[in-house]
Amino acid sequence: MHFPIRVVLADDQTLVRAGFRSILDNEDDISVIAEAGDGSEAVRLAAAERPDVVLMDIRMPVLDGLEATRRIVADERLRDVKVVILTTFDLDDYVYSALKAGASGFMVKDTEPLELIHAVRVAARGDALLAPSVTRRLISEFAARIKEPPPSVELNALTDREREVLELVAAGLSNDEIATRLVVSPATAKTHVSRVLTKLRARDRAQLVVLAYESGLVRPGWLG
Repeated sequence: MHFPIRVVLADDQTLVRAGFRSILDNEDDISVIAEAGDGSEAVRLAAAERPDVVLMDIRMPVLDGLEATRRIVADERLRDVKVVILTTFDLDDYVYSALKAGASGFMVKDTEPLELIHAVRVAARGDALLAPSVTRRLISEFAARIKEPPPSVELNALTDREREVLELVAAGLSNDEIATRLVVSPATAKTHVSRVLTKLRARDRAQLVVLAYESGLVRPGWLG
């Protein structure tokens, strides 16, 4: 992660970008380095600038935010670029697809300025933007539509402890909270999470939550 945290704004509405820029550029540790008015431009800027975070609107011309997210995530050179989805509605099919594609989290556009700043910092340091109950509600809402979870060969590679860790990640717990729950050190908890990420070939914790639901390891409603 760079300091300050380098951000690219991708939204087809100039006023939205201007509002977000004024909020973020006011912070000493955050800098908006570029703006994109469509998804194709967002992909190009991500490749050229290698930002820490891309704030990505879903509905944009030329290329929508979902496809733009897929392209950024698929580029190995952009592995450290975190994509946070911006949406007008918190329960949105596109958001679920974006999380599954590798986005690090999402937020609604009318969020409070402090929440926007917090989201950028959380995403930049690689933590999950998943603590808000609305995110878990969104994932469980769409995962519930899967009548019978497909068998997951990948989960068979996990140890019992790693499956337990995956359940706690799906509950939105941080590494420190997982450490407290399992009575281990934060370093040990972090190691467990890293191993789960590697074994499941997941880009980050957001994808782990989707996998936990889709595999049937966690059922909608279990985590409250």
